[in-house]
Amino acid sequence: MEFFCYHRDRRGSLALRGELLEAHWSYMDGYAKEIIARGPTLEAHGGAPTGSVHVVDLPSVAAARAFAFDEPGYQAGVYRDVMLRRWRNLLGRTMWEFSGGREGDRRFLVLGLGPTAGTELALPQVGREELIAFGPLLSDDGDTWLGTAVLVRAVDSDAARAILDTGDYAEVELHDWQFGGRA
Repeated sequence: MEFFCYHRDRRGSLALRGELLEAHWSYMDGYAKEIIARGPTLEAHGGAPTGSVHVVDLPSVAAARAFAFDEPGYQAGVYRDVMLRRWRNLLGRTMWEFSGGREGDRRFLVLGLGPTAGTELALPQVGREELIAFGPLLSDDGDTWLGTAVLVRAVDSDAARAILDTGDYAEVELHDWQFGGRA
């Protein structure tokens, strides 16, 4: 089962986040084989971290909850909230298999929340080669589509937002993002 996990930083927790960086990386090292994509969200244009994204393949909802809530930053109070949703990897690959690599243009997390009833999720035709990760956010049982999560390389925020700015969502969030893990 694949899961999308987004820990959103609590205001004023940057110093604590920095203190726990090695503990965070060590924790994630224990999930190296399960991680499809990972990395921090950032203030505009690569500023300070604002959150942490992990897309993982785990055996159950309980295992995903343990992954999200046992994370050292969560335990220490770095994060204000956690979005944890079942997810389906429509690209069928990890971020390390993205042909664009770690460099070049900006990277973004785009979240389309609250899809319009009856809408079908399909891979976009325009800009498809710039997708790093793409899939639906689903209910715990995997039956109900709740939104879409996309990691994408784009020249600017407007190009990134356009991937999900189709009118099919109640809200579209956009966050600068970068490849995560140890350099």
